[in-house]
Amino acid sequence: MLEVKNLVFHPLENGLEKSIIEDVSFTVEDGEMLVITGPNGGGKSTLAKLMMGIETPDEGSIFMDGEDISHYRIDERANAGIGFAFQQPPRFKGMTVRRLLSLAAGCELPENKCCDYLSGVGLCAREYLDREVDNTLSGGEMKRLEIATVLAKPHKICIFDEPEAGIDLWSFSMLVKQFEQLHADKKESLILISHQERIIQMADRIMVVKDGKIEALDTKEKVLPGLMNEDIGCVCMNASHKA
Repeated sequence: MLEVKNLVFHPLENGLEKSIIEDVSFTVEDGEMLVITGPNGGGKSTLAKLMMGIETPDEGSIFMDGEDISHYRIDERANAGIGFAFQQPPRFKGMTVRRLLSLAAGCELPENKCCDYLSGVGLCAREYLDREVDNTLSGGEMKRLEIATVLAKPHKICIFDEPEAGIDLWSFSMLVKQFEQLHADKKESLILISHQERIIQMADRIMVVKDGKIEALDTKEKVLPGLMNEDIGCVCMNASHKA
């Protein structure tokens, strides 16, 4: 179980303190799918980075299975069982897709396993294995590779920051099936940051974050009707049509 207690994040911007996250607390149970949504700029991605250790909170604590991991580095949190997929994935010139997947898995993956992970995110596997993870890949291709690296290793909890961004509808459908299977297996907890109704519909619980605070946190049945009826700019009907 992941437990977030009273997180506060007030970074300095141009010498002035800016309020991004304000006293946020929630839990994610084993095997649960929590979807975080809300208006753009509300603090969702920052909250994900605080959980992964990319950013450091000014106050508050994070616990994994009862252990305080608040001061763990990124690699220590990864070893503790947290997986993370960036909204804007990093590129690695000189590194092949095959090598990246093996590094993510923590062992040398056979070609057939690499192909399985790539096919699962909508990429024609054999065309990508020996390509470099550099600027020759489009944003959509990078996003799918990023998700494949997270899927390549078992985790206790996986955090996906807007996994639908920059991918076409066919790949989006395949991605949804991956999440549905992960959720059905109940081996990993999932935190998905998303504006997409199809992803939000899969949630056990929905958390709405606005202006750095939790505006709503409850079951899908209780929260979703309010999202659809209120114009808060957080639910979209379709995935993007980007490559």
